[in-house]
Amino acid sequence: MGIFNRGTGMGPAPLDGVDLLLADLDGVVYRGPGAVAHAVDTLNAIRASGVGVGYVTNNASRTDEQVAEHLRELGLTTQATDVVTSPQAALALLTERVPAGSLVLVVGGEGIVHELEAAGFRVTRSADDEPDAVVQGFAQDVGWVHLAEASFALVRDIPWIATNQDWTIPVARGIAPGNGTLVSAVHTAVQRLPIVAGKPERAIFDAAVARFGAAHPLMVGDRLDTDIKGARAAGIPSAVVLTGIDRAKALIAASPDERPDFILRDLRGLREPYPVVEVTSEPEHATARVGREQVSVVGVDVRIESAGRDELDLLRAACAAIAASEKLIYALRVPERLYSSEGDAR
Repeated sequence: MGIFNRGTGMGPAPLDGVDLLLADLDGVVYRGPGAVAHAVDTLNAIRASGVGVGYVTNNASRTDEQVAEHLRELGLTTQATDVVTSPQAALALLTERVPAGSLVLVVGGEGIVHELEAAGFRVTRSADDEPDAVVQGFAQDVGWVHLAEASFALVRDIPWIATNQDWTIPVARGIAPGNGTLVSAVHTAVQRLPIVAGKPERAIFDAAVARFGAAHPLMVGDRLDTDIKGARAAGIPSAVVLTGIDRAKALIAASPDERPDFILRDLRGLREPYPVVEVTSEPEHATARVGREQVSVVGVDVRIESAGRDELDLLRAACAAIAASEKLIYALRVPERLYSSEGDAR
């Protein structure tokens, strides 16, 4: 947790003082083809209030215009320039490493090809063409043949850029393997690591802030290891919503560099007053209170000290108390109830 205040009651809304909201897409705005509940109305209202809204996505399978079109179909007022993609970040890294017009082997979808060709690079799908670099991103049809071509090409000492390393991706039917699993397959074959362009690397965040000219951005996402970790690395306040990948168990176990400033049930929470988090800490005893909910860490025991009327505030208190204890989650005994203390986020 990033807000350890004294006192009880409600504080400012997460969006107060913000001039740009940066939103992840999968698990935050949509799941598969359909919108996440309350996302469209909330984002349109935020834009109408004068706050800029930009979308930062690690998904490399589509172009920025294709993403914007999907968002418009959902009812959002969006254009291609509102979308910052990991292929765009990968392009920036590529131009630092190979000359313009170089031949690039692409593993992935149209989003990568579009950005490379627009910048004057040539594209191939075969290692036999002796490419000057490999750029790898996600597409649903990526299979063994594509991964093998990347492996063959990387026998030579050429740059290998991955758009992102998300291990999973939320889709309409559930949680599916993401680009990180595909990158890992190539890594296993070639025994080397790629340069990563997307979240949690800060390059994509810096590009987004620069594009919109923001002074006080806020990042909202559903993944601690990409959205929140990347925002923290870039010095951007962050909020996590419980509508996608990471839920209570991940938040309770989050490392210091993955802890969000705000924990929200869904995007509506961006505009609502946020409860004050009261924390006290002394050796071997840390306590956090949020509203009527209170959690303590005494030695290695995490204790629920309240009646538990508000499950989301209970989760916020648990995260704050564990963070204040400065203990590793693996050393703590955590009540099973806290792992599901998130309310109805679906």
